[in-house]
Amino acid sequence: MPIIKSAKKRVKIAAKARSRNLHTKRDVRDALKAFAKALEGGKATEVAKTQAAAMSALDTAAKKAVIHKNKAARQKSRLSAQAKAAGVKPQKAQSAKPKTKSTAAKKPAAKKTTAKK
Repeated sequence: MPIIKSAKKRVKIAAKARSRNLHTKRDVRDALKAFAKALEGGKATEVAKTQAAAMSALDTAAKKAVIHKNKAARQKSRLSAQAKAAGVKPQKAQSAKPKTKSTAAKKPAAKKTTAKK
């Protein structure tokens, strides 16, 4: 057990981080196992649903730096290859922002008044 106050604090922080990281890793493993089970089942809709969940779990783990981003990308690539081999059509990536521009009326810009001298 550490004696220095800052070392004691680091032990507590490391324990919390370890707990969070283990939870995230468990979510990834469970999602990958569910995907593998769905592949064995052979239903395209179930495979697509579990593939999306697994990719989401991998993205979350990579974002939190629990796994390396390249490892997440590699595993996602393998998932999509397996899904394609099972006959699932690839899904289009959805962007965060809608592609269509808003047609709402904009407030007209206020006219600037000239300063009097």
